[in-house]
Amino acid sequence: MHSHNEEATFMADIKEAAPEMVSAFFGFDKAVFDKNTGNLDLATRELIAVGVAVTTQCPFCIEDHAKRAVKAGASKAAVAEAVMVAAALRAGGGVTHGWKAMKAIDDE
Repeated sequence: MHSHNEEATFMADIKEAAPEMVSAFFGFDKAVFDKNTGNLDLATRELIAVGVAVTTQCPFCIEDHAKRAVKAGASKAAVAEAVMVAAALRAGGGVTHGWKAMKAIDDE
């Protein structure tokens, strides 16, 4: 795992090297988390973000979206539930990928 605080200064390098792409990324992110757009309320979108962040293991995203979910109206219990839903899916993926191990043995 990397240290976000120590490495965040390198965002300037990315912005300098690919300014149009960085601008498009931040514009997309802003649109996704705009409280006045979409069919899902902002708290729900932030809870989805928490779940995805847990599975991608981005410490900055986990912290940021958990705080934003609560600010958007989600409860601490809802954040915990989003974490557990993500954990269940991640574990389920491990089990279903385990089928490949069983198939490999059976194929021998």
